[in-house]
Formats: sequence, structure tokens, C-alpha cells
Amino acid sequence: MTDIKPPPLRSLDDFLLGSARFAVPDVRNLDRWNNRIINNLLYYQSNYFVSALVLLLLLGYFQPFQLLVGAVVVTLLFLGFTWAAENQAPVRRFRRNYPSVCLAAILLASYFMLSVLGAVAVFLFGIFFPLLIVLIHASVRLRSLKNKLENKLESIGLKRTPMGLLLEALGQEQEAGS
Repeated sequence: MTDIKPPPLRSLDDFLLGSARFAVPDVRNLDRWNNRIINNLLYYQSNYFVSALVLLLLLGYFQPFQLLVGAVVVTLLFLGFTWAAENQAPVRRFRRNYPSVCLAAILLASYFMLSVLGAVAVFLFGIFFPLLIVLIHASVRLRSLKNKLENKLESIGLKRTPMGLLLEALGQEQEAGS
């Protein structure tokens, strides 16, 4: 854990404005779409964490207790799933073969637990909305040749970042830039 380092914050021009190019992904080629998402998640992870943190802080200002309950529930479910995937071979195989289904299952279980606890609005706006925004951006953001070259050079280091570890826990052990 000591060799984990966050990558640099990318410029707003590169992330969202000016030189940023966006296009609807080809949904018929799921491997290419998945590769685009993973590469963008790794390359722009600091920007995504800052964006999600800003949204969480806004929600935490208005609903601090519900945000805390939501964060605890989602964290416990994610850690429980990760533990089960590391210690149970069938769960590990399922996670490797169906990572999107696993993420959806964690989010659905979080939603149902929070609905019992009465914190559904916090789940939707504090957890699901930032995740949805990140996934939409990662899906539609096209990379420039300069970014692709930087990503190739950083690909080994990006695996030892917080997003690299999170993707690994979700069963996405692909190489960045492939």
C-alpha cells in the first residue's frame, strides 16, 4: 500500500473543455467500449475523484447524517463483496466474468439497504449520481494522440493508483492503454 500514488490532476482544458473530444461509444463493440472506459478511468482518475468529492461535500453539507449512513452501507457492502471474491472461488470467477453485473449488484444491494434505512435520496444523489457522471464521461471522452502516448508511458504506474486498485477489486485487470 505504500507504493500507491495518485496520478496528476489533468487540466480542465484536457478533461472537459477546449481540446476535449467527445463521441457516443459504439455499443456493438463492447470490448472497445470497456477499454475506453478503463483507460479514461485510469487517466482521469484524479479529476474524477475531485468531481465526486465536490458532489459529496455538497450533499454532506445538506444531509450529513444520511451521507454518513450511506457511505457506511456502501463501503461495508463493497468490502464484503471484495472479501468474498478473494476467498470464494465461485464469487471470484463470477466477478472476473461479469464485472458490470457485480457492480450493479453492489449498487442495488446498497439501494435496498438504504431504502430500509430511509436514505435513498442520499444514495441517489451522493453515490449513484457522481458514479453515473464519471461513467458517462469515461464512456464518451475520446483521447487525443498525446494522451494515448502519455497513457502508454504511465501504464505500469497507473495500475498502482487508487483507481487501478479499485478496478482490480472489481475484476478489471486489463492493462491500461491496450
